[in-house]
Amino acid sequence: MSDKNKTISRDKTRTTKLTITAMLTAVAVVLQYIEVSVPLVPSFLKLDFSDIPELIGAFVIGPFYGVLICLLKNLIHLPFSSSVGVGEFSNFLLGAVFVFTAGMIYKHKMTKAGALIACIVGAFVMAVVSVITNYFVVYPVYAQLWAKGDMGIIIGMYQAIFPPCDTLLKSLLIFNLPFTFVKGIIVALITMLIYKPLSNMFVRLNTSLNKKKK
Repeated sequence: MSDKNKTISRDKTRTTKLTITAMLTAVAVVLQYIEVSVPLVPSFLKLDFSDIPELIGAFVIGPFYGVLICLLKNLIHLPFSSSVGVGEFSNFLLGAVFVFTAGMIYKHKMTKAGALIACIVGAFVMAVVSVITNYFVVYPVYAQLWAKGDMGIIIGMYQAIFPPCDTLLKSLLIFNLPFTFVKGIIVALITMLIYKPLSNMFVRLNTSLNKKKK
């Protein structure tokens, strides 16, 4: 293949990836507004499915694009934030860790088993990181913004459900760690169910875009 043809091929591939990124970002933005309350956890812990397009992007076009979708989604949501950007920061960081970890593993083992392992590892890493970021950054900021610096108010919301949660770390380990892990697994299962038909659609989109450029 000549250098000119290689350049054309790279341009076509980049165009396809950017088109898919834009489509998946739009879906992620919509899904971010759909939150589901979960029983037996504090009311501020809600399940949303906006990581699904990011994970699909990481699998179809690569981990970098999964992270990019996550970033764009949160930047678009930022002007409408009710958390002064803290929620968006947390959502981006955890989502990026999840999809990048899963995407990198799947990139080297592109099978159903590889995808399953990638998702489980990604969900676990995201859950662990959630404890660290919530303990050192997110909850201290929330306490300053809405509880006058009193972390006891936030801990009290956990104790109302499970009294032994008398410290922030216990609360995060007992509630947030499993909640975040299960959330990742749910996102992964939905992604694996719809991944194949979507990947076929993206292949057809790539073919269509390439034909238009000829």
